[in-house]
Amino acid sequence: MMKSINNKLILTMLAFVTMLFNACDEGDAVVDDVVANTTRGAILRTVNLISNELPIGVADAEFSVELEVQDEENGALVDNIEVYLGFRDNSDDGGPDLDKDEILATTLPSSSFTIGEFDLPRTSYSIPLTDMLSSLGLSDTDIDGGDQFTVRFELVLTDGRRFSFADNSGTLTGSFFSSPFLYTPTVVCLVPEDKFVGTYILSNVTGGPFGTTWGQGTEVTLSVGEVSTQRVFSATYLPQFAIGNGPAEFVMDLVCGEIIIPTGQSSGLQCVAGISFGPPKGEPNGTYDVAITDDSVLTFAFFEDEADDCGGGANVIAELVKQ
Repeated sequence: MMKSINNKLILTMLAFVTMLFNACDEGDAVVDDVVANTTRGAILRTVNLISNELPIGVADAEFSVELEVQDEENGALVDNIEVYLGFRDNSDDGGPDLDKDEILATTLPSSSFTIGEFDLPRTSYSIPLTDMLSSLGLSDTDIDGGDQFTVRFELVLTDGRRFSFADNSGTLTGSFFSSPFLYTPTVVCLVPEDKFVGTYILSNVTGGPFGTTWGQGTEVTLSVGEVSTQRVFSATYLPQFAIGNGPAEFVMDLVCGEIIIPTGQSSGLQCVAGISFGPPKGEPNGTYDVAITDDSVLTFAFFEDEADDCGGGANVIAELVKQ
């Protein structure tokens, strides 16, 4: 079986290299495509996502973002931006479901916009956690780590047309335009930036479906990710096969004592569509001491090969030991 997997992986790596050569000019093509096909619409671009996490127990916790308006008349077609708030109760405590449908929180008139460095209108929006709670009829005892608020922006044009999250394409959300319209600030427990960072030795505690996931005793550097509660390392998947693939990033979210592995993380290899990592199936997540008095060991659980791309995935436990 190992030989078959190895051969499949080698063939798919060759196909991947070919794809790279065909994608050299993709960046310019994306911009040209967006410009050519958005003359009838409008884009709300993220300039700076200032704060997208809501730490429990922090008095000044807030969501904050800076936005830029783009349309065929350099933003002149936009009358206002409506801001909607909602709440997703992601707690697994067996209590009542506290999900809240979105409400209209406020309207940002175009008269409040300023002109940015690209001669396009810009605006900023901030809302404290306390205001988010009161607007939705929630209290601070109703929220827990992993819960999410939703902040959705809707562009209202002078001719009455509207553009929001449902009108987005993958091109807009994944390119320079960075126009998701919808943000999901998450309730978190603070993780100090000097904890769970630095040089660690990575090893499997339990084996993966194809052997050790990233080799045994592999040195990696753990660093802070996109938010303060996220930790990231890069390592080569299945180095024992010497396929030639390079390191791929692996992300962990430290959520109030639990180590959550986001789904759909690419390994950098494939047999058919791609081998990905995600949360464990039918087994608990890894845990850590929320007080973080000791960051010498981090043990996490995940599922390797989520879609059975190479004939069957498995739950895996791995360990990071600080050096």
